[in-house]
Amino acid sequence: MGAAAFRLQALVDGLVAAGAEVHVVTTRAPGGASAGSVPFRISRWPVLRDPGGNVRGYLQYLSFDIPAFFRLLALDADVVVSEPPPTTGLVVALSSWLRRRPFVYYAADVWSEALSAMDVPGVVIGLMRRVEGFVLRRASSVIAISDAVAEQVAKFGVPAERLRVVANGVDTSVFNPDVEAVAGRRPYFAYTGTISEWQGADVFVRALPIVQQKFPDAEIRFFGQGTDEPALRALAAEIAPGGVVFGGVVPPRQAASWLRGAAAALVSIKPGQGYDFAKPTKIYAAAGCGTRVIFAGAGEGAAVVAGYGLGDAVAHDPQAVAAAMVAALENADSGRGLRSQWVADNASLAAAGQEAAAVIAALGRNHR
Repeated sequence: MGAAAFRLQALVDGLVAAGAEVHVVTTRAPGGASAGSVPFRISRWPVLRDPGGNVRGYLQYLSFDIPAFFRLLALDADVVVSEPPPTTGLVVALSSWLRRRPFVYYAADVWSEALSAMDVPGVVIGLMRRVEGFVLRRASSVIAISDAVAEQVAKFGVPAERLRVVANGVDTSVFNPDVEAVAGRRPYFAYTGTISEWQGADVFVRALPIVQQKFPDAEIRFFGQGTDEPALRALAAEIAPGGVVFGGVVPPRQAASWLRGAAAALVSIKPGQGYDFAKPTKIYAAAGCGTRVIFAGAGEGAAVVAGYGLGDAVAHDPQAVAAAMVAALENADSGRGLRSQWVADNASLAAAGQEAAAVIAALGRNHR
């Protein structure tokens, strides 16, 4: 579960609605989970996972990518759509070249830029940048989830006529103001989704002791997982014992309930890491529920939060974050309706899926 899964589900729904026959090439889900009865074909294959159950890391990627190359060679298709990482894009590009068919790269982010924000050797970043550039230039069409991502993609030499922007969004049937809020005995702030190094969510944990000087019962609840979670757990145990709860991955409707009852939702992007162009879906999920957002960082995410009245955009600094958290606890929230309506009008995932599907369906028809 996460932004990518929701976005791809919306894409498949849009393609099916447009009359396309869809074949999903994916992994064998953890614990033998199934998608149930769906109006499209699913082909699953075993894959290596990290201790958290994620397909994350070079060996894990290769355990999917190498079999995927041969799986794709055996499949008939008018067009293939690839999601990052670029290693998967590479096997899609090569198999599509051999089968003489077009492929679309759905650029949710720019992978090599994200790596620059992590503790990754420069040689690995350079290699990944070359792979990513090759895939982007070979794609018949690249769908970027924002103007900022499109600008990054264009730097790889992708012609403007092959680049389309389809804004990301959330499922407004799940993340909406009518969802039942979790009734907590303590005031809390909610963080949902991926917990990675480039997000710098430790700033919220560092801010909590400052907040607790005025609101001793305040707590933070994290829902999700990621590579930075162990470090956050250790930090929380050291400076805010008992004040930070890690709830793991929860179903979307449960996440929406926690967001609906929160004093504010917490979202961050660590500045100066080359990833300021990101607009985390966490923003839309929280605002869709009517909940104010506290965004720590700069760039596109901060601009969305501040520019559309979705909450407070502050510096990635514990003091600044704590001040916004205290203000959220002190002041009544009168902007719930405006936030949720903005998301309904501007960040509907269903509409995004239909728009992306139209780009892909047109390419498939032209190939025939």
